Amino acid sequence: MSHLRASRERITRDLTWLVSYASIAGSEDEVRVQDALVEAWRAEGWSVADWDLDVVALAARPDFPGMEVSRTQGRGALLTWAGTGGGRRLLFNAHTDVVPPGDPGAWSGDPFTARLEDVQGSARMIGRGTCDMKAGLVAAWEAMRCVRDAGISLAGDVLLAPVSGEEDGGLGTYALLQHGVRADACVIPEPTDLAIVPANGGALTFRLRVPGRATHASRRTEGTSAIEKFVPILDALGRLEARRNAAVDPVMARWSIAYPLSIGTVHAGDWASTVPDLLLAEGRLGVALGESVEDARASLEEAVAVASAEDPWLRDHPVVVEWWGGQFASGSTDVQHPLVTWVGEAHRERTGELVDIYGAPYGSDLRLMSGLGGIPTIQYGPGDSAAAHAPDEWVDIDDVLTCAEVLADVIIRSCADPA
Repeated sequence: MSHLRASRERITRDLTWLVSYASIAGSEDEVRVQDALVEAWRAEGWSVADWDLDVVALAARPDFPGMEVSRTQGRGALLTWAGTGGGRRLLFNAHTDVVPPGDPGAWSGDPFTARLEDVQGSARMIGRGTCDMKAGLVAAWEAMRCVRDAGISLAGDVLLAPVSGEEDGGLGTYALLQHGVRADACVIPEPTDLAIVPANGGALTFRLRVPGRATHASRRTEGTSAIEKFVPILDALGRLEARRNAAVDPVMARWSIAYPLSIGTVHAGDWASTVPDLLLAEGRLGVALGESVEDARASLEEAVAVASAEDPWLRDHPVVVEWWGGQFASGSTDVQHPLVTWVGEAHRERTGELVDIYGAPYGSDLRLMSGLGGIPTIQYGPGDSAAAHAPDEWVDIDDVLTCAEVLADVIIRSCADPA
């Protein structure tokens, strides 16, 4: 296709710079990194629009995708390379927010000071957000520079949207769509290990309130332990997970559990010698491809109700299900869409290998772009998702280079000629 080559020096520099922003969801740096990108892009001569997000108004909308951290402000931005006209619009969507680093002692250095390490001859950059997903953003940015520096004329437009709030629901992408941004196709360079991911299972955050009856522990048989009453509920959830994964869409078949149902936090009791009268458990319900959020919720609510009805105490004091936080619907794009072909062909020509194609078991902004926005969307990016959210998160710089060059080719394939 083309012989464009990405700059290792620029990629390393830009990724190091972005990692230095501790853009944890809900933090000041989550906003500051957006402003920093706008300034950097304008300095390079790109056309960039930016705007404040009315977080309160957005969160009040009935189709808002949820939020798990408190925010009072937000920023939106869009880099636009306008073509000569008559061509397709290609959008790159990349989130700039990151999860907290966790225990600093589990890291080999400061999580927000990027550093390169040689691992079996490969240059790995370590730092929070390298893999998920500032490397993907840098790859898309570098792809656009590669094409522009080569003097290639485009009929279509190329857009790059840095978004916030992806990790806890999708505030930034939701706001982008509410702002009116649309495209003919979208690539989200999430860490897919340079595979094409055209589909995501969804993920719904829930809370269970399991009631008990408090009494002194020395007379525990006269009370009812909320902890003990959680046991049959947990068993019921395990059976529900098995039923929901008995038959899955073929694109999800690579996963032993395509739609996981898990409990992430459990809190009960306020005194060691008191029988606990309330247990709060928070978890995550996977949503199957093609399944509505309403149907997924109903399946969990029914399983909890049935288990409650089978227990003498819970029959009269049923477990309450609450839905809160991130509410990720599932989403998918037809594998026959030209975008899948463009990326697959560019990947094969750059690497000499056929691209792997599979659906992912986690939620992402793909479902907002393809569902709410009606934009055919896939994920294709550098990094292994197993490294995301982990101590010493890392990405291979060679993979970022490859991704940038593949995306540069995709820009040419999709936007060089009139649609």
